[in-house]
Amino acid sequence: MVVNVHHPLAEIVLSLPRLAIAVSGGVDSMTLATFAHSVAPGNVEMLHAVSPAVQPAATARVRKAAQQQNWHLTVTGTGEFNDPRYRDNPVNRCYFCKTNLYDRIRSLTTAPIASGANLDDLGEYRPGLLAASERDVIHPFVQADMKKSDIRALARELGLDDVAELPAQPCLASRIETGIAIDPNDLAFVDRTEQLLYDELGLSGDLRCRITTSGVIIELPENQMTDEIEHWLAAHCRDQGRTFNGLRPYQRGAMFIQDKP
Repeated sequence: MVVNVHHPLAEIVLSLPRLAIAVSGGVDSMTLATFAHSVAPGNVEMLHAVSPAVQPAATARVRKAAQQQNWHLTVTGTGEFNDPRYRDNPVNRCYFCKTNLYDRIRSLTTAPIASGANLDDLGEYRPGLLAASERDVIHPFVQADMKKSDIRALARELGLDDVAELPAQPCLASRIETGIAIDPNDLAFVDRTEQLLYDELGLSGDLRCRITTSGVIIELPENQMTDEIEHWLAAHCRDQGRTFNGLRPYQRGAMFIQDKP
């Protein structure tokens, strides 16, 4: 792996004597962790949080990378399910999630905390960024003026071809409609359903299993919405004791049903 030490991101990493990276297992944080470790392996530590809202596949991805790249990795819980403000699932649920996450990381390290947020994230409703700001979390990709497409390109340069092609995968709680309490059983159903769509039915791209007050709604790329898939999903939901409420095209942020602050 050849890393350009003159890359703006390298200059940011090297300007800090120590760095603690919150690694979720998605393309952004995995790329940041791999790059930072390559530039300053002795100064960087990785922290990954496990909870019912984190996909097991993401945790497995982080553990595998840590073993392959010899990361200093700490896997921890964050306790957000002990926070009723999080479980109640208000429109700013992510604020309480990140509050618990960053407070937990701070209890484990004194190093500056870094996230994988990028320029594209700044144009969206991201209450978690407020929690980050309140805790002086830094965003190296933002500082380096990098967008999602830049991060995917960097991942490929680093040899992270599988990571570079990962669809966007926010936490499982993002699939639950605002106001519906976050339930680990719902999150497990969401993860299981999405993995079946990818692994057994061979679908690709951004897709979501949504839990709504009217039942389960599956969002897919329009070119993958077929009667066969719809019939399979109806049977799957019925077998799981769930009400299937149909297919629709993938929509980012579709579970925010209240006005955002």
